[in-house]
Amino acid sequence: MTLSDAPTRAWLTPLELVVLAAIWGVSFMFQRVAAPEFGTAALSELRLAFGALVLLPFLWRQRAAFPAKVWPKVVLVGAINSAVPFALFAWAAQHAPAGISAITNAMAVLFTALVGFLFFGEKIGMRRAGALLVGFAGVVVLASGKTAGASIGWAVAAGCGAAFMYGVGVHLLRRHFSGMPQAALAAATLGSSALLMLPFAIAEWPTQAVSINAWLSAGLLGVLCTGLAYAVYYRLVQRVGASRAVTVTYLVPLFAVGWAWWLLDEPLTVSMGIAGALILGSVAISQKAGR
Repeated sequence: MTLSDAPTRAWLTPLELVVLAAIWGVSFMFQRVAAPEFGTAALSELRLAFGALVLLPFLWRQRAAFPAKVWPKVVLVGAINSAVPFALFAWAAQHAPAGISAITNAMAVLFTALVGFLFFGEKIGMRRAGALLVGFAGVVVLASGKTAGASIGWAVAAGCGAAFMYGVGVHLLRRHFSGMPQAALAAATLGSSALLMLPFAIAEWPTQAVSINAWLSAGLLGVLCTGLAYAVYYRLVQRVGASRAVTVTYLVPLFAVGWAWWLLDEPLTVSMGIAGALILGSVAISQKAGR
């Protein structure tokens, strides 16, 4: 990097983090709009397929890095890191406000530490263990809340299940795909997941006409919030490192709640505020403990 590049990089990284958080935040709103009309499997299929198509050029350029022997692992990681979490979030979007899923999504950082401790022999430390307890307390607060008189406990459980799968996926990616071209790998995992989800999507495809708003939301969810956002994120990781790039986690719930409040008129509840503060605070503690 030249001296003339330094000022540019100084403002570029924060800008990219904010833009990425805004994009991932609005993804929960798009799911909230599209999921009731498409259903769980069909929406997940569209998101996977559109995202894979956007990233396909990366995979084509790096196709030599993907011999036949690695594809079973690609399929497995794709199912764990994409197909199942996307389906869980799509289901949750039909039963709770967009902000609920976004808040539970932040638990992925904590679940990554927990999975490493339970299954991969990684040390967790007292500070990170305390962060996990605080985060889970936030989940309890969130699950005990109600929106418009309806319980959201199962939607919270689905969101936490998706976050847990992300935590497992991180470790599998680190152990089996270290050094692989990341954008190409994302295309491979999304594409294989789309093929896995296809039979379920066909079986569940809506029989009634789907509105233009739902189609537009599904398209933006796949193209913008999955394909393009993954490309931006992996570029960010390569330039500033994973530890700095993951700070986008703190901003996503704020944008998600803000988008849903502004455009969908979804309420902001006390339990959401308390739970969000506990979970995001625990993520911040966890990240500090890991440095």
